Amino acid sequence: MSARPMSGPDCSAEEWALRVDLAAAYRLIALHGWDDLIFTHLTARVLGPEHHFLINPYGMGFAEITASSLVKVGLDGQPVGASEYPVNPAGFVIHSAVHAAREDALCVMHTHSLNGVAVSAQKDGVLAISQQSLFVLAALGYHDYEGVALNDAEKPRLVADLGRNTFLMLRNHGLLTVGASVADAFLAMYIFEAACAIQVRALAGARELLPIPAPILAGIQAQAAQVTRGLGGALAWPSLLRRLARESPGYEQ
Repeated sequence: MSARPMSGPDCSAEEWALRVDLAAAYRLIALHGWDDLIFTHLTARVLGPEHHFLINPYGMGFAEITASSLVKVGLDGQPVGASEYPVNPAGFVIHSAVHAAREDALCVMHTHSLNGVAVSAQKDGVLAISQQSLFVLAALGYHDYEGVALNDAEKPRLVADLGRNTFLMLRNHGLLTVGASVADAFLAMYIFEAACAIQVRALAGARELLPIPAPILAGIQAQAAQVTRGLGGALAWPSLLRRLARESPGYEQ
């Protein structure tokens, strides 16, 4: 565990570990090219009865995020403790809605990746044409576009469309994943993005696509658990942190 050079009020060891993981996820999103300058968000709920969660400081690039720079806010969107950075109100609407409704969603990730937005604009959504797409289709919801997410009235519809799923396609907007850990939410986003990238390329090939037979979809979640040895994102997470140590050090500060 890294040292905790927090300039503000100290936090628990559990919160600091969560900060380090979430900062790592921001750096990984940047390394994969899925960031949209400063305009999307990854959040993580701090364990405890207060329903506080961590979000990026608005105005800081994903490649700059550190554990200590993350802003802790309440469900009212107001920072808990001092922070020199504001919070994006659109990010707050989407993420606070999910965190309030899904106790199991410790982490929520939302991206505006080019591939994700491209598929979100396709009427048929995610197609069953790749192994990656099957993992997504096994737990996927869709939410229609209602404009920039600034209106609290949208929250119940967004939550209903997510349901108990892991993946949510925001139509004409982008991708959203949830997970019981930062690692799980990141692995889900990696798979979601891969499914969209494959679909964009396959459709660009101007050839008839070969769909995967529907019966295969029925057993895909059990197969996913087998592939990850029941660990989910935790299986890949250590290697991702080692990559950050080489390519984007300092996130843990």
